[in-house]
Amino acid sequence: MGSAVERTDELVKEYLIYRGFTSTLKHLDAEIKADREKGFRVDKIIDQLQQFVQSYDLAALREYWGYLDRRLFSRLEDIYRPTVNKLRTSLFRYYLVYTVQSNRLEKTQEFFQKQAVELQGQAEWRDWFVLPFIPTPEQNPTFAPYFSRQWADTFLVSLHNFLSVLFQCMPLPVLLSFDAEVQRNGAIQEENELLRQTVFALQAEQPRQKRDEDVVHHKLPSYVQNMDRLGDSELDLVSSQRSISLASQPRGSSFLSTFLPQGKRAPGRTPQGAGSSPTQASMGRRDTTASQALKSKEALTSKDSKAGPSGAGTNDQASGHPRQRRHQEHEKERKELLSKPPAQGFEKRGESSDAEPHPDDQTDSPTNQMRVSGEGSGSVEQPFIKLSQEEYGEHHSSIMHCRVDCSGRRVASLDIDGVIKVWSFNPIMQTKATIMSKSPLLSLEWATKPDRLLLLGSGVGTVRLYDTEAKKNLYEMTIDDLHPRILSLACSPSGTSFVCSAAAHGPRSGSLPDSGGRAAAPVSGQLLLWDTKTVKQQLQFSLEPGPVAINCTAFNHNGNLLVTGAADGIIRLFDMQRYESAMSWKAHDGEVYSVEFSYDENTVFSIGEDGKFIQWNIHRSGVKQSEYNLPQDATGPFVLSGYSGYKQVQVPRGRLFAFDSEGNHVLTCSSTGGLIYRLNEGESSLASVLSLGGHKAPVVTVDWCSAMDCGTCLTASMDGKIKLSTLLAQKSS
Repeated sequence: MGSAVERTDELVKEYLIYRGFTSTLKHLDAEIKADREKGFRVDKIIDQLQQFVQSYDLAALREYWGYLDRRLFSRLEDIYRPTVNKLRTSLFRYYLVYTVQSNRLEKTQEFFQKQAVELQGQAEWRDWFVLPFIPTPEQNPTFAPYFSRQWADTFLVSLHNFLSVLFQCMPLPVLLSFDAEVQRNGAIQEENELLRQTVFALQAEQPRQKRDEDVVHHKLPSYVQNMDRLGDSELDLVSSQRSISLASQPRGSSFLSTFLPQGKRAPGRTPQGAGSSPTQASMGRRDTTASQALKSKEALTSKDSKAGPSGAGTNDQASGHPRQRRHQEHEKERKELLSKPPAQGFEKRGESSDAEPHPDDQTDSPTNQMRVSGEGSGSVEQPFIKLSQEEYGEHHSSIMHCRVDCSGRRVASLDIDGVIKVWSFNPIMQTKATIMSKSPLLSLEWATKPDRLLLLGSGVGTVRLYDTEAKKNLYEMTIDDLHPRILSLACSPSGTSFVCSAAAHGPRSGSLPDSGGRAAAPVSGQLLLWDTKTVKQQLQFSLEPGPVAINCTAFNHNGNLLVTGAADGIIRLFDMQRYESAMSWKAHDGEVYSVEFSYDENTVFSIGEDGKFIQWNIHRSGVKQSEYNLPQDATGPFVLSGYSGYKQVQVPRGRLFAFDSEGNHVLTCSSTGGLIYRLNEGESSLASVLSLGGHKAPVVTVDWCSAMDCGTCLTASMDGKIKLSTLLAQKSS
């Protein structure tokens, strides 16, 4: 709701400027600055309450809570009044505990002097009047629970949840509902388009109906009648017959409509006489008189040069020799295509002049274009088939991290609001746990043994070990006050230890200003090794030439090597048996955003701020195996534009690329979904083999799970949506 209010405020300001109501605009700006509801931003309200507590401003604290009570809580039903009273009592106890912990005894006594008249008749405060006279209240059984950090966190999270639910349930004016209406209308239009395309696909799969006698004698040979796809030569012959039929007796529907909606053609070639798009052919649109005449002329030429069939289906046997040869050439392709399931989804093609969408497996699309093997045969090498695509939409803000555990059963995703969702997708998509924290969370990583544990790195110098099945924190480790931002976590394959990258405060945050300027000097940081069992720090790695923020970390398969990418553009390789740096080299101009070992672990891949995707030989320091340039929507910073010039910029946080189970293909980010490339050494550019699509906002992190029989690609975007694309790998013969 807070984001909708912010966008609505901007729209109202724009309207006032357009109308020339400058005085009204000044009053609006002044009232927005003095807004005590903070634009319905729950985090801002809690920050205001904490600010009053930390400044010992009891009068302001009481007055602000009274305002919230009059403005918001008084509108609730009577059954919620006990909950409001408990939250108010907990807030005052939180204030008292803070005064005691900060050794401000005079503030503790002041509280009871001013509140005595109000609190002396309340049973829950009867034992608290002795608090100023107890030397060590944190050791007293009555007050000890309130001095624990767990109680404070529980209170703040409870208050946060209560306010969030309250704002979501409040009746909204029509002006604030426009955002939801726009999204709902967009979803309905998208669903209608998908259903329309599904109808076309189902019509194409239906068996051919009995035709009129004047069309039956033009039927194709038996081996072509059962095909889902046609090669170019078959389409030429069918087009010739189609033109003759139309010239003699025009009809409203074409017998080619059974084939053309799923027609697979080599990129850049258009069959003679074919319609402008498969959709037009499937709808049976009438050809113009000029195109019919052209087709008739081409048909006559085709009969003279190719000695093709002239009319009756029985004459196909006379020219069986060339047709049989063409049949043998395409036999292998037909078997593969006949076994392929129907397309699961559809998306619009940006290059098409036709307004109607095309299936997203069209080979004409640049993003989906496969590499053609063979000369003129139309054979297309397709390494993956997209079986399905599902959406996880429980997040309400941009995703920072999205990781699958090592067993492939659970996914952990973190958004910029600090909300973590733990969920499963096999056999059904289901949320297992929701984790909320009062402190900002910046990183997460699955533990390897046991894999139900999750490491969570915060922005206040703590790392938590969370049990996703028991839904509770097992440990909380304090890293360093000077380097409070936990940028990266990596657990060793043995599960006995993990590395933690901690950095000082700097410009690398959850979002950047519109300028997206690069920092003048790398942020200071440190790399630490922690023992998972004893929950103690083992050592601090030496970072040469100086302490720098480590953005990304990754172990090899046995945990003997650790590779890191830093804000100074240097990749460092550590020997985890000696706990020292084995080698380091300057890899990128600017920061290193993401780094991973290759499948054979003889090389390392990295993506940097300079937009380059580079493969490095780890046996020879600084030697490139290959280098590719990627578009900005694959490397970041990622930009999401909204209404009235609203723009959100996010620097990379999570994994920017992931490999398949054999390391031959890589999944990267893009503005509309994941892109899969083929990795070939020695080539100057990456070959795009499949576009997963499905997103309306830039994808900011990806993961590829190969633990199941069918690989699952996860693509997470700035609008909080996560797509799961299930792929079937086709083994090349």
